[in-house]
Amino acid sequence: MVAGAREDLLAAGLAVFDRDGFEGATVAAIRTRARASNGSFFHFFGSKKELAGTLFLEVLQRYHAAVLAAIATPCGARQGIDRLIRAHLDWVVNNRREARYLFEISRSEWGDEVSDAQRAQNSRLGEAVERWRAPLIASGELLPMTATLFFSQIIGPAQIFCRAWLSGRDRTDPRLQSDTLIACAIRALVAPQPNPDAGGKP
Repeated sequence: MVAGAREDLLAAGLAVFDRDGFEGATVAAIRTRARASNGSFFHFFGSKKELAGTLFLEVLQRYHAAVLAAIATPCGARQGIDRLIRAHLDWVVNNRREARYLFEISRSEWGDEVSDAQRAQNSRLGEAVERWRAPLIASGELLPMTATLFFSQIIGPAQIFCRAWLSGRDRTDPRLQSDTLIACAIRALVAPQPNPDAGGKP
């Protein structure tokens, strides 16, 4: 097989799914865009669904890598929240087609194998973020809460703007909301500092 044929098929799949949706996409359309033979397609993938699932996991892995790069170097609570939100927004804007595929296309029919792999990838992301977060909770910088609640405050509000932009409902770059989103997340996640002027009074 020609080197890079698998990657060409995945890239073609992404483009066709983005244009036609999962249901509307066909193996023939993907092969045509990739300039691949029928034999080449089925050498790598058993079906359109298998290609879609593989593509999803690879895009998810790239998204997670971008998020984790934000906290790869030591940082405190406020700086880490800032970095995580900006990393999410930057990845969505710089990878619009991939983001639309990752966040907008239904995965309900892709099978347990993809779901299991997705959970494993999500667990690795959660563990890496927890290595940054846990010491900050212990030191009192971050409020104690579940990882799910923490992620909902980091990603949830940003996704409102991202989904509107990805769908074309709003043409405004979601990164323009970065400062406000970060300020709101800091208020929700960072432990309030004691007021030195309070003199110990409630």
